[in-house]
Amino acid sequence: MDAPVHDRPAISPIAEGLGPHGSALYIGGSEGARDLGLLRRHGITTVVNCAINLDINYVETPSDEPDVERLAAGFAGIRYYKLGMIDGEGSPETMMLGAYYILDGALRQSMPKRPTYPFRDGGNLLVNCRGGRSRSVALVSLFLHKQQPELYPTLDDAVAAIRERRQLMQDEWFETPKPMLYEAARKASAWIDLIERARHGDPQC
Repeated sequence: MDAPVHDRPAISPIAEGLGPHGSALYIGGSEGARDLGLLRRHGITTVVNCAINLDINYVETPSDEPDVERLAAGFAGIRYYKLGMIDGEGSPETMMLGAYYILDGALRQSMPKRPTYPFRDGGNLLVNCRGGRSRSVALVSLFLHKQQPELYPTLDDAVAAIRERRQLMQDEWFETPKPMLYEAARKASAWIDLIERARHGDPQC
């Protein structure tokens, strides 16, 4: 049975003060992620797409003319990261761990000052999937729990906050996020703790 359909914003503000530039973080679905005017109005310069079944072409300045054999490639006004997770069973749990570090990298990257990197540092960030209900919620919950533990001491705390800010109704909580993605985020949280301890020289790691 399909999940109930509820009206909610194309993108929803979730958190502020992230990364070295104090960026704001949003969650959205496909409609928000492909609305360039909406992204610009919210100062969104970076999009992290969690979905494997959704592709968005942000290329504004093709490097050459596309033809029937070669698709458009070139620069875009949006920095774009594609993760490709499945909304349900099928993705290795380690993909959630990788997604966490890609999201962290998207916030922290410092762009070279060269013509081939026509991006500015900073700006806000959108995490999207097809509906902005499951994959995005799992990843952003993990990220907020690890990055702002004083606000979100547990993963469940982060999920509860995002459900409210994304206007996810209680009758859809059973799949926002899907249980296997929730569990992947829990395991990734434990792995991140181990990685961070090893980075800081813990001899037990």
